[in-house]
Amino acid sequence: MLYHSAVVTVAPRAPLQIRQVPTVAPSEGEVRIRVEWTASTPLDLHQADGGLLVKHPQVLGDGLVGTVVEIGEGVQRIKAGDKVPTNFAPEAAVTVPNNVVTVFHTINTELGIQLLWPKPSDYEPPHADAPFLVWGGSSSVGSYALQILKYYGYRNLFTTASKRHHERLKSFGARYTFDYNDSSVAEAIRVAAAESCQRGASHSPLIPFIIDCIGSQSHSLSPLSDIAHTGSKVAVMLPVIVRDATKDIPPEYSMDVQAAAHWRDGVEVTGVRTHFYLENEFFAVHLQPDILPAVLSQGIVKPNDYRIVQGPTLLARAQAALEALRRKEVSGERLVWRIADE
Repeated sequence: MLYHSAVVTVAPRAPLQIRQVPTVAPSEGEVRIRVEWTASTPLDLHQADGGLLVKHPQVLGDGLVGTVVEIGEGVQRIKAGDKVPTNFAPEAAVTVPNNVVTVFHTINTELGIQLLWPKPSDYEPPHADAPFLVWGGSSSVGSYALQILKYYGYRNLFTTASKRHHERLKSFGARYTFDYNDSSVAEAIRVAAAESCQRGASHSPLIPFIIDCIGSQSHSLSPLSDIAHTGSKVAVMLPVIVRDATKDIPPEYSMDVQAAAHWRDGVEVTGVRTHFYLENEFFAVHLQPDILPAVLSQGIVKPNDYRIVQGPTLLARAQAALEALRRKEVSGERLVWRIADE
């Protein structure tokens, strides 16, 4: 049996450790990759700090880039030695897979909007001019959502972010940008939606589609419950953050998006679980192998801005990235770090 090093949690908020775990041989249709880079996600912090039902030791990590070292039966388009993905610096490419997959899955499954692939040249989406709100546009999911929605022809995109990100988000397709730190942000969004409808983007409810990329009970779900009306569809990134961790108090999370806020009758609220995208037969076959490389190579999305986390060892880099997430130092960029040393 072969083994390799993995970064694991051993207890809530305890220092990370390196453990040796079995190296699984690829089954039919699978490949084994030597992981070279990864990007930290909020899920890493949720799993490491407690509040979720995690059985320790929990291996951290999800999105990756690397080199194929072994292929299973039936694999035809990939061979040993191939880079995954290709044509982009690994530090940039590793910011893409998880969150582009999340966007396609969320829009298609949770909001019920079919994103046709390949997109027909004369495609005009349903509700192209209806207000579409992406709460947390400077997040990785948020920035990719704006770019993908723009590509598919959605012209009335609303988003929230710190003011310093507004111009960049407008370049991604946002028509209206709002500062979520503004105490009257919910009212400002409602007013802008009403005005846009009067100019011709008529729709009931005023904002039919909402993606919450933050999933905070107080900082996103609460204002969104003031914005969403009967008929609105709201997709929330899970878990819901009920309480952030402090030095002495562990975090608290919930998976119940319906109970996390006082929603109006007729608002359809769902929690997003990205890995369920595999239940979609088309996405299971085409989303990562075909669509994801295409949106990169065609410039439909730009990789996230990123910051390389330095450290002399794998464990040092993993711990430094986790601490940066804990201190809430990350805004409008991804933390990326090397797994395999040269």
